[in-house]
Amino acid sequence: MIYSINNSFCKHQVYWQFNYFIKKVTKRSNHNMGKIDSLVYEKLENIKTSANRPYYSKLKEQGKMFVRDRIRYLVDEDSIDIENGIFARDNDEQFLPGDAVVTLVAKINGRSVAIIANDLTVKAGTWGVKTIEKIMRMQELAEKRKIPLIYMIDSAGARLNEQFDTFIDRRHAGKIFYNTARISGVVPQVALVFGSSPAGSAYLPALCDFVVMVDKNASVYLGSPRMAEMATGEKVTMEEMGGARMHNQISGLGDMLVDNEQDALDAASNYLNFMPQNWTEKVPLKESVEPVPGKEIEELVPANQRIPMDMYAVIERIVDADSFFEFKKLFAKELITGFCRIGGRAVGIVANQSKVKGGVIFPESAEKAAHFVSLCDAYNIPLLFLVDLPGFMVGSKVEKQAIIRRGARMLSTVANATVPRISVIIRKAYGAGYVVMSGASMQPDACIALPQAQPAVMGPEAAVNAMYFNKIQSIEDPEERQRFIIEQREKYNNDINVWSPASELFIDDVVPGDRLRNDLIQRFELYSENRDTLEGIAERKTVVRRG
Repeated sequence: MIYSINNSFCKHQVYWQFNYFIKKVTKRSNHNMGKIDSLVYEKLENIKTSANRPYYSKLKEQGKMFVRDRIRYLVDEDSIDIENGIFARDNDEQFLPGDAVVTLVAKINGRSVAIIANDLTVKAGTWGVKTIEKIMRMQELAEKRKIPLIYMIDSAGARLNEQFDTFIDRRHAGKIFYNTARISGVVPQVALVFGSSPAGSAYLPALCDFVVMVDKNASVYLGSPRMAEMATGEKVTMEEMGGARMHNQISGLGDMLVDNEQDALDAASNYLNFMPQNWTEKVPLKESVEPVPGKEIEELVPANQRIPMDMYAVIERIVDADSFFEFKKLFAKELITGFCRIGGRAVGIVANQSKVKGGVIFPESAEKAAHFVSLCDAYNIPLLFLVDLPGFMVGSKVEKQAIIRRGARMLSTVANATVPRISVIIRKAYGAGYVVMSGASMQPDACIALPQAQPAVMGPEAAVNAMYFNKIQSIEDPEERQRFIIEQREKYNNDINVWSPASELFIDDVVPGDRLRNDLIQRFELYSENRDTLEGIAERKTVVRRG
């Protein structure tokens, strides 16, 4: 029997009402049932309720939701859950409902999605023998049925008293990570980190496509602060070691930082709106929506290349209103990445932000771009590059941070992407920065430019210094020397404009700002139509890589 809840019990209300309703209906139904059937419902009530969990009050103090309330909030209101393993370890002497994990398939926005959710009220959400088996079985089901997979992570790690039954064999805990890695690029995998994910389990979110972390509650680390102090003498807080804000701002493990669990669940739902069910499908088109009203692009782009420009304002004038969903907002802010709709079509944006560090590419921003481009390529999402940068950062510090290797990773990922790619030179596009931002030499479907664009090997400052270094050093008078430098920079600046490369067919078109959005809509439609068939693009799985 399936019980439907009146609309007044919407998932955004407090959840004790739902529990009370289920108990009441179950009690009434049991009155008319045989003894065997009623036993099933008694067991289900005992397993699903939060009232019998000693840890539940502590959850509420931490601002956390009960695991089944999280699921209920996320899935469609009329969704019918298919839950496997609900009676796992039901016969154990110790009360271990579901062995600390809930695994089910439900509908989110009308689409089937597999969910694996830790239950913190059972043994602190630790992984036991059946926990691991349930997780693997749901992973295998998601792969077979080609449906997205959401992990709700809130666990103290492995259960040490069961380690010899969970760690060594072919079907022990390590296979969870094997599965996660193998599924990468097959179906979207989302990690919602509500609490801790320590030691080996830290690799679970690290292997997912999209990681959302709840500020002040989430933590991911290989070794706890206490373990680090024992091993190295280092004294750090939990937040410093593996807190949500640290991972979103510094390490790049987190892709979105949210204030509470409801925001994390909303983020998962919104993210899936930009994803297909799996790598063999395309993201469905939606109805086109006009951009939010605002200044014209021509007004937003300063003619003076030295004046920082806010790329968010340009993005707002291109994309459908309220459709921009930013990816890694707090990490490497000199590069903007995010999903949007342009004319109703899902598109991934990679854009330089000259208001932060001049838009220069650093090791972290190169890595950020590579991750995002591989994600879009895996799930058939076209890419739009908005270019305004002076190039890569130079110096011994970034060389030690592997800027060449990480820059090459970005370059390789862009070069191997098979989805439609359009590069728009908004302003300056210098040196190797122009190349990795899908410039013409990277064979995009189109490389177009605004009339303000200035593609060149290097900017005026570096070029004049390179060409006239000896001459500059020979001028003894400081004022005369500065006057000469300014004159040469202005001359060079006047020489690098969009019309020379356009005349030579180095770029495909010069597009006025007021025509850019419509041009992009038409081009993406053209380049996306029957792409696999017409261009003979080989069917191949793209693995989503973070670094």
